[in-house]
Amino acid sequence: MAHTNGPHTIRRGSTQPKRSLIPIMLAAAVGSALEWYDFFVYGTAAALVFGDLFFPKFEPSMGMLLSFTTFGVGFVARPFGGILFGYLGDRWGRKPVLVTTILLVGGGTFLIGLLPTYAEIGLWAPVLLAGLRLVQGLGAGAEYGGAVILAVEYAPETRRGFFGSFAPMGVTVGNLLAAGVFGLVSLLPKDQVMSWGWRVPFLISLALVLVGVLIRLRVQETPVFTEAVKRRPRIAIPALAALSRHPRNFAVVVGARLAENGLGYLFPVFGLSYIINTLHLPRNTALLGVFTGNFVEIAGILFFGYLSDKVGRRPVYMGGALFSALFAFPFFALVNTGNTALIVIAFALIMGIGGGAMFGPQAAYFAELFGPRLRFSGFAFARELGSILAGGPAPAVASLLVLWMDGAPWGVALYVIALSVITAAAVWWGPETHTSDIRADYDPANEAADGAVTAPVPIRTIG
Repeated sequence: MAHTNGPHTIRRGSTQPKRSLIPIMLAAAVGSALEWYDFFVYGTAAALVFGDLFFPKFEPSMGMLLSFTTFGVGFVARPFGGILFGYLGDRWGRKPVLVTTILLVGGGTFLIGLLPTYAEIGLWAPVLLAGLRLVQGLGAGAEYGGAVILAVEYAPETRRGFFGSFAPMGVTVGNLLAAGVFGLVSLLPKDQVMSWGWRVPFLISLALVLVGVLIRLRVQETPVFTEAVKRRPRIAIPALAALSRHPRNFAVVVGARLAENGLGYLFPVFGLSYIINTLHLPRNTALLGVFTGNFVEIAGILFFGYLSDKVGRRPVYMGGALFSALFAFPFFALVNTGNTALIVIAFALIMGIGGGAMFGPQAAYFAELFGPRLRFSGFAFARELGSILAGGPAPAVASLLVLWMDGAPWGVALYVIALSVITAAAVWWGPETHTSDIRADYDPANEAADGAVTAPVPIRTIG
């Protein structure tokens, strides 16, 4: 990896012993999995039970749509969480923020499991539900970015894609755990699921979050951050600096996020609802599809993260987006057969290849687009703006499209194609970063062909 100093380059190696990387990767993967278990549990519950429990006065399809709307509420808070905790992460370090965010999301999830329903307290039930979603979203706005940065800043220089992929792998493991727990809960009689069974996945998250906190407390601050704040002053408003100093890279993150995030929630969340409520197939069939898709995506994330170290972030990422566009109509054609095996194959392909090829290299790519003194803020803020545009509304938009088309999924397929094409175009417009210096305080987008970089844009700093 070349560290630029004017027109010259200096090769730099990783200073971390391989053995020390094990707890780091564990903190990134396990902490991310536990935290995102909480977030995905809500999405699964929104698809399966929240319409009846919190919006029973509405027709079932409209109740489900309102349930997905509360799912989207959490995304409104995420950019604010990205700004707040991104600032703290760039000011005080990655570690304390990662401990705080996991407590926020975990605490919000646990309290959702204690909420009274509409039948017990009326309109206060959905109001409190939306409020706790905001708490979850505030913590989630910086959780993933922090986990990624922890992994990437510790990773060996030529393996940032692979080691960075442990954090998104953790997200998929969290989704897998959520689907698995709800799969077990769904084995209960329906009246027990609706009366108390739905609470179990939320309540057990408390134990899971405590494990995640203990793991992260044992991790030391990243050497990249420590070196960066010793060399140069901290930036006063890193989120604003990321936007003004790296406008191209900031826009690339937002655009690249659309398909990865939108489809990442659309298929496992809306897909569950579509199979159960529109096709009227058994819940276990839908959960098996999502479970298998997430399992395959874990392998896909690691493989495509590794591949991006060899061929670059952009071709792998664009490949995943274009595959998702091409597979949009075939996915619904397979699902509409009602055949369990074909449904499982559909989820495995769209999530394992489409999702894996975008999510795998994303961690390293987004981290490499920003310098170390504003990396947390730039990463988290830009990424969560993309979440508002894609992941938050995706299940509700898809449900609305199905309603408008009297149960036909083809409008959703066109929606998938639109998101995927925008993401492919954004990544094509962006710079390649897999050989850049993770310690360098420059914008990879301005890197000249010979390795020289332009002078950095002046930014206000604080001592």
